[in-house]
Parts: sequence; C-alpha cells; structure tokens
Amino acid sequence: MLLRNLCLSVLVLISPGLSALQTAKTGAAPPDAVQNVEPDTSIPEFLRLKLDQNKKPVSMQVAVVRFVPRDNNGSLQHVDLISAVHIGESAYYQTINALFSHYDAVLYELVAPQGTRIPKGGHERKGIVSGLQSWMRNALGMSMQLEEVDYTAPNLVHADLSPEEFSQSMKNRNESVAGMIGKAWLAGMGQQYSTKAVLSEMRLFRNLLSGNRDLALKIFVAEQMVLGTGLDDAIEGPDGSTLITVRNKKALQVLRQEIAAGKQKLAIFYGAAHMPDIARRLVSEFDLVPDWTGWIDAWSLQ
Repeated sequence: MLLRNLCLSVLVLISPGLSALQTAKTGAAPPDAVQNVEPDTSIPEFLRLKLDQNKKPVSMQVAVVRFVPRDNNGSLQHVDLISAVHIGESAYYQTINALFSHYDAVLYELVAPQGTRIPKGGHERKGIVSGLQSWMRNALGMSMQLEEVDYTAPNLVHADLSPEEFSQSMKNRNESVAGMIGKAWLAGMGQQYSTKAVLSEMRLFRNLLSGNRDLALKIFVAEQMVLGTGLDDAIEGPDGSTLITVRNKKALQVLRQEIAAGKQKLAIFYGAAHMPDIARRLVSEFDLVPDWTGWIDAWSLQ
C-alpha cells in the first residue's frame, strides 16, 4: 500500500481525467505519429493502458485530441491537445519531437520566467516534485521530459506561469505543493481497497515471482497512473487550484495571443491531468469541438 500511494502522489501531476464533449465531423488528417485514430462523440480518457488479446498490458498510451472550429469560418484550422507524461521512453519523446513539426506553434508547460528557453538535454531542477520524479525515472529506467524534448525548436512557445506568479497564486489560495501531494496521498488511500487496486497489487506480486522485477514495477506504476484518474479532482477542489486551473488559464491566454497573431495550426503540450479542464474551456470559451482522438505509446510494458 505504501508503494501504491507513493506512486500516486508522485505521478498525480500526470494523472488523466474524464470529459464528454460533442465531436465535429470534419478536420485535417492526423500526423503519421498518432496511432489508433478514431472519430468519437466523447473524450473518454487522456491516458490509458493498451492491452493485447489476452488482456495483458502492451503499453501505456497518451492521447492526442484535435479540436476544430465549430463553424469553420475563421482562419484557425485546429488546436491539438497533446498529453504529456513527465517520465517516459526515449522513443516516446522522439515521436513527440517529430510531431511538433506539424504545428505553427506548440504551447508548452514549465513554471519558469517568461521567455525561458530550455537548452537541449534540459537543466537541473530542484524541489520536492522534481526530486521524486527523478527518483521514479531512475527506478523505472526511463527518461525525463525536460531531458528529451527539443524545446529549442522555433515554434515552441512558453505558456505557463512564472515562479513569481505561481508562488503568489499559491499564497493567495493558501496552497502548498506538499499539501497537494498530501491530498493525492489521502485520495489514494481511499482507493486502495477497490477491486482494480487489489487486482493490480496481486499482479505485481505475480509478476515479481516471474523473475522480471523491473518490468513488474513498471507495469504496476503504469496501472496506478491510469487508476489515478480523478485524483486531480482531490487537488482541485470546488475553486480549482494553482497547479491545474490557474496554469491552464495562462496557457489559454497565450493561445489567444497566438491565434490573434495569425497562427492556424496549434498544439498545447501539457500534462494529462490538465487536459479535461483545457478541453472544456476550448469548447466553452473558444467555440471549438473535438474532431478525433489518437494515441502515442509513452511506456512499453512488454
């Protein structure tokens, strides 16, 4: 139980959420990097496990969801929501880098001074969350988003709060990162006796006995991330949070600026936990509707 709740607390920043939205009927073809593209009348998830015919996990996948204008009268062609996980396979980040070339502008998350450009290979970040994520990266033998994504590409646009804005918002809301991790921990405790959680722990022990301990841990953490759907609600509360709501508003403020500047093909590259709220705001504030949902493998589970 301790391992499960630690996983959920560390990875809550990338937990998915639910959204049900009306789908549009038309739109440009998806990039080749996106798999299993389907038109749909809803957006059921932003993070999922792909299973084989025997119901065994093959990969953990993140969603790419395209939104198009409802009336198609303006110059804007589409806005794609590209879900991010902060720890993933190197191949996943290579796919992401290739995908970015399809857009006039890609808006990305990073609490940093305005205009920050991350050098190739990333840079060291300190703090509770970054430290725990680094530990997870090493334990699972994978890569970090800031190390692998090419933020030097000219079409990447910083669309997040500055450290000063983030701190002030946290202060105004009487929030703390440690407190948010604590809320995620408590929410995870509430889930620990669910059928899915118990089965996940049973599979962990079975897989450990099979001899491949590294893969067993990787599958377990992936299952916990998917089971963590809704934990962001525990952090958000009735008035939202700095971690998600306030940062999302900043991203959409930058989106408006990019649209006003004449950009036609745009993407928002944010953690999966941010996407349900962003999706709802694209519908209510921008009059966009979802056109299709596709998937990218983030973790190999074989």
